[in-house]
Amino acid sequence: MNTHGIWAIYRFEMARALRTLWQSLVTPVLTTSLYFIVFGGAIGSRMQNVGGVDYGSFIVPGLIMLSLLTQSISNASIGIYFPKFTGTIYELLSAPITAMEMVLGYVGAATTKSVLLGLIILVTASFFVPLRIAHPAAMIAFLLLTAIAFSLFGFIIGIWAKNFEQLNFVPALLITPLTFLGGAFYSIDMLPQPWRTVSLFNPVVYLISGFRWSFFGKGDVSIGLSLGVTAGFLALCLAIIAWIFKTGWRMKD
Repeated sequence: MNTHGIWAIYRFEMARALRTLWQSLVTPVLTTSLYFIVFGGAIGSRMQNVGGVDYGSFIVPGLIMLSLLTQSISNASIGIYFPKFTGTIYELLSAPITAMEMVLGYVGAATTKSVLLGLIILVTASFFVPLRIAHPAAMIAFLLLTAIAFSLFGFIIGIWAKNFEQLNFVPALLITPLTFLGGAFYSIDMLPQPWRTVSLFNPVVYLISGFRWSFFGKGDVSIGLSLGVTAGFLALCLAIIAWIFKTGWRMKD
């Protein structure tokens, strides 16, 4: 394995994040703090708890997952889109580095940045509400699995996109709405039928539910189903990326 090539891509992507530190870390943390002030203060004062959990604490996993999904996609998609945009993608394709090593470099950097952001938001949340993590190992596992899966998804979007509008299309018009409708700020058990059944077709529900289970030992769906959906989405993204490199779709055009 070409570890030097992987490390070069990884280091370049991490250096880019440091150059845009305000956008990469400070802005999401400030946005999360505003969520706590608005949702925790305005709604939390009227809704004491959800399923026995204080509302301010209840929304923490959803807020982390909201940032994790959007940042994982954004970091990975921008990372691979810029070489396409500048034309340096051909240097990457002709370099002595395999497709898997290229993906490891870009997705590894995107995953690292997203997980660090998630942990920073977790620490920030602890200043606003009392937190307990019932299953720390499961929390880290969900954090990593979700960040890797959606970094792979972002990598696909970066290859698919032909311009900056398309680059922002999926996160803005698909992922963010699905996250808000996926139980980030409420339990889907609070929804009347048939909306609760409809919510079960939203894949983000399973991600948030599993992550919330790691905090409080309870979720909207079973932990096994949450893990299965997350792992299945990760496997699907890997299969699509393998097909892209095999065919050269949107990379050699």
